[in-house]
Amino acid sequence: MILLWATRGRDWGFRFLIRRDLVDPLPEYDRVFAGHYGQPEVCARVDGRVGLRFADPDDRKDSSGRAISHDFVLEGSLGNRVTSVDTGIEVVWPMVASRYATAWDSKAPPSAFA
Repeated sequence: MILLWATRGRDWGFRFLIRRDLVDPLPEYDRVFAGHYGQPEVCARVDGRVGLRFADPDDRKDSSGRAISHDFVLEGSLGNRVTSVDTGIEVVWPMVASRYATAWDSKAPPSAFA
């Protein structure tokens, strides 16, 4: 399952697009990505969860020209299937690509998806 998904859009800043039932997703995000800030690609296992970061597969950039990255915290069987950045892209990106395309075309930041 995707527990968290954080990214930016063309015209909106860093947002958690999936945050499940977490009122404040930042502590969980920080726990999984600790030690990996600034790294363009990450596949890290922490306490049974997987932190996955990769560049936008469609090479999108925000309105300031910065590359878009997608950060996920995965758990359960989905997390078990992701063993590298490449497998993460193959497994996870098809699950969210159409939602991101819709959000990308929006001028306003989307509210969190379930």
